[in-house]
Amino acid sequence: MVFVWSVLGGYAVVLLIMFFAQRNLLYPAATDVPRLLDHGLPGLQSIETEPELGLVLTHWFHPPAGPEQPVILYFHGNAGHRGDRVPKMRPLIDAGFGLLITGYRGYGGNPGKPSEEGLAADARSVHDWLMAQGYRAEQIVIFGESLGTAVSVALASERPPAALVLEAPPSSIADVAAAHYWYLPVRLLIHDAWDSQARIGAIQSPLLLLHGERDHVVPVRFGRKLYEAATQPKQALFHETAMHSDLLNYREVVETVVNFIRDKAAKRQ
Repeated sequence: MVFVWSVLGGYAVVLLIMFFAQRNLLYPAATDVPRLLDHGLPGLQSIETEPELGLVLTHWFHPPAGPEQPVILYFHGNAGHRGDRVPKMRPLIDAGFGLLITGYRGYGGNPGKPSEEGLAADARSVHDWLMAQGYRAEQIVIFGESLGTAVSVALASERPPAALVLEAPPSSIADVAAAHYWYLPVRLLIHDAWDSQARIGAIQSPLLLLHGERDHVVPVRFGRKLYEAATQPKQALFHETAMHSDLLNYREVVETVVNFIRDKAAKRQ
């Protein structure tokens, strides 16, 4: 009996830790401050938005090669920051596209604490900034990676883009958390469910979904689940050897993304 109570007590402690520390697990923000000069990329500049009164966030922007070229509004995953995504997204800049890499609250030296509500507000603020600069909604392509796909879907469901690209997307954060922590009642504990599956059916913009078959962080079954819930027009690339964060290391994936953006954004303008 003592053993049983000890086990139950230990389990209760784990539940409490997971409940109160879950945002630290979901948003393991890198706090080092990235520097523009480390990338040697002419035209790359810092811009600021204020999603809430007094909360000023820094993002990075590279203008498009021409006034009619698409602009990629990019939301990265839950680790790292705007600085370490520049090499990954460089092929899109080289293709002539504009690029705005969002700097979330609490990431890369930005103030604030991440949450679903907060990151959604950050996303609206960078979209507002692009519109204020004269870029049209028909030029803006929303591109999300991992957790950033949930941010992307939330924004696209409110503000239709020219196209939507989702890289390694979870159907919901609750689904992925439940798969990793199967021994806990995750769905009852979670604060930020990020339910993309519930939102994606409302999006009419062309969709390209990318997922690696060897993804052990967000298993590919969740990408397939989200794809099934999406409406047409849509296409998917499930790469047989890619894992979670290396999809854009493959030339054929980059070519697919560039061609998709050129085709879909051109048709919407």
